[in-house]
Amino acid sequence: MRFLTAIVLTWICASTSAFAFDVPVDGAWGLQPAVTPIMERITEFHTLLLWIIIPITLFVMALLIWVMVRYNSKSNPVPSKNSHNTLLEVVWTALPVVILIAISVFSFPLLYYQEEIPDADFTIKATGNQWNWTYEYPDQGAMEYMSIMVPEDEIQPGQYRNLSVDYPLVVPVNATVRLQVTATDVIHNFAMPAFGTKIDAIPGRINEAWFQVTEEGAYYGQCSELCGQGHAFMPIEIRVVSQDTFDAWIAAEPGTDESNAVIAAYEAARDTRLAQLD
Repeated sequence: MRFLTAIVLTWICASTSAFAFDVPVDGAWGLQPAVTPIMERITEFHTLLLWIIIPITLFVMALLIWVMVRYNSKSNPVPSKNSHNTLLEVVWTALPVVILIAISVFSFPLLYYQEEIPDADFTIKATGNQWNWTYEYPDQGAMEYMSIMVPEDEIQPGQYRNLSVDYPLVVPVNATVRLQVTATDVIHNFAMPAFGTKIDAIPGRINEAWFQVTEEGAYYGQCSELCGQGHAFMPIEIRVVSQDTFDAWIAAEPGTDESNAVIAAYEAARDTRLAQLD
């Protein structure tokens, strides 16, 4: 029975891509749908690892069951006197090495792709504080603004508990964005699962990453470093819009009610268009 249960759980793990969600959902399995080239490659690498890990898990499980049945004291009252098997020792040492080399062939290019920042359309600076984020668009000359989680008793329809913020980050679709991350007090972590972005925010140091979002929409992340009692309440919300809407948002001064109105008007018009297509 335990063996069958293990097989079912393994199959569920192998099927995680079918159960992905845009936002965290209770009881959900798997990665969020990829919306950047980085996350697409991470998802492909994750699938590759599943094809490697699942057969290994099944083989080891079958081997354990065989050993317990074949070599228990009842079935094998006279134990073997052999202390080692040279061929077997060579195989179980060499085979993991070969597997790790095969994994590295795919993982190193992915790490390089993440770290090598291409020519960016513009830069965003994100600063972690206890316990909120401040954002700045230096290339657009926009002033720094603070992004704070919406309190649970103020959540509006379409917003998410512990994920929605008062003033989100906004980027244009298909733009290559250089992300600079730092902190003012303790170590934080800027994590956006759908982007494949997860980078430490360290006081006195600037770390860099990049992303290029290929689908418009709202995406959510959180600080992924244990940074104090308010750690669970400093989410990240990014709205991906058209270039014209982004330009209008910048003109309305990020971090103001006027800039939020620009995004709200854009999303209302988009929803209307989608409803007409349906």
